Amino acid sequence: MEDCHSQEQFNVTSYSATAVTIITFEAFPGMWINAFIVSVICMTWVRKKTLNSNEKILLLLGSSRFCFLCISWINFFLSLIYPNYRHVHPIIVLSKNAQIILNVFNFWISACLCVFYCIKIANFRSSFFIYLKVKVDRMVPWLLLGSVFFSLVIGIVINNMTDKAFCKNLNLTCQECIWKARIRREEYFLPFSFSIGFSYATPFTAVIFSALLLLFSLWRHKRNMQ
Repeated sequence: MEDCHSQEQFNVTSYSATAVTIITFEAFPGMWINAFIVSVICMTWVRKKTLNSNEKILLLLGSSRFCFLCISWINFFLSLIYPNYRHVHPIIVLSKNAQIILNVFNFWISACLCVFYCIKIANFRSSFFIYLKVKVDRMVPWLLLGSVFFSLVIGIVINNMTDKAFCKNLNLTCQECIWKARIRREEYFLPFSFSIGFSYATPFTAVIFSALLLLFSLWRHKRNMQ
């Protein structure tokens, strides 16, 4: 019996060590690349005393991705090495909320970058598109500020719905509490799914639309050159 218990404990420890190693090899290159991008842009900022629009977007994108990878790696590491930390309510709420906010912010900043390059590169004769091409540099700070504000709002809303969806101050082993927790999860499932879907579907749609416009512009330019 003791041999089986020790063998099971060894397997759990081996799995944890393997999982931590794999996640570390996946997370650290991304953290290093984003840190390198941020450091290069910061040195350019110090040297030139100013940043253009695409450098501002890349600076925020690299910083948010670095923070997201760092927090995700720490959460995964603690969940395997110290699984009891999940029962500490303020810590798990803050970490999950930070992950949601940074993940949504990454999507929106990536969408801003795609839309910015589409407006800069694509060539259309529409008066509205020409107006956007002229004013896009002034619009970038407002787009970034709006992305930060929207990410904070979505993260707070999702966090509140997640807290309300679970049964608190009750014994989770009793049948009544399990039933109440299930009812609450079903009650908040639709608004939770809508918030998640809207926060990811909107920037994804903007990226796809920008890519299609850019490809159409390049195809038309190639046809005119021929």
